[in-house]
Amino acid sequence: MGDETSGWRAFGERPIYDSPDVWLGEVDVELPDGERIWHHVVRLSRAAVMVLLDEQDRVLLLWRHRFIPDRWGWELPGGLVDGDEAPTDAAQRELEEETGYHAGRVEHLVTFQPLAGLVDSEHVVFTGRNPERIGEPTDLSESERADWVPLASVPELISAGQIWGAGTLVALLRLLTVDGPADSR
Repeated sequence: MGDETSGWRAFGERPIYDSPDVWLGEVDVELPDGERIWHHVVRLSRAAVMVLLDEQDRVLLLWRHRFIPDRWGWELPGGLVDGDEAPTDAAQRELEEETGYHAGRVEHLVTFQPLAGLVDSEHVVFTGRNPERIGEPTDLSESERADWVPLASVPELISAGQIWGAGTLVALLRLLTVDGPADSR
């Protein structure tokens, strides 16, 4: 373990942009060597993500276009946690809105920060099992389609550049290190 007294110290902050879901600002920090700088920081609302698995060891993925990088890829259902909503409830809500499925059993998988040096954006990931189809997706702008993809094919999809978003990568790689495909358990 390192010397925790050598961390950066914050003295104040000033907003550049502020909305209910995004805060962009500068924070007055002192570096371990004593230098003071204004460091850009983005704070985003907490996000919740669901890895839904079926009895055939397949994961439910969404084929989505992301306009900022202008790129298509497979992603897990998920989104922002509303107000005082529990992350588990948000993950279940997003799953239902985006796919029309409900997870019968939900367990915490991992919590992470995707870009901790610049962005404060906690992502809470859950594994859902015992999927139940409850209807059609209600948020039709979220994806082109949803498909059950064999968990064993995830490493190949990552290598092919079809899974590239941080939330989906971290969640699926963590799941594979914990569970692995059914044939390796």
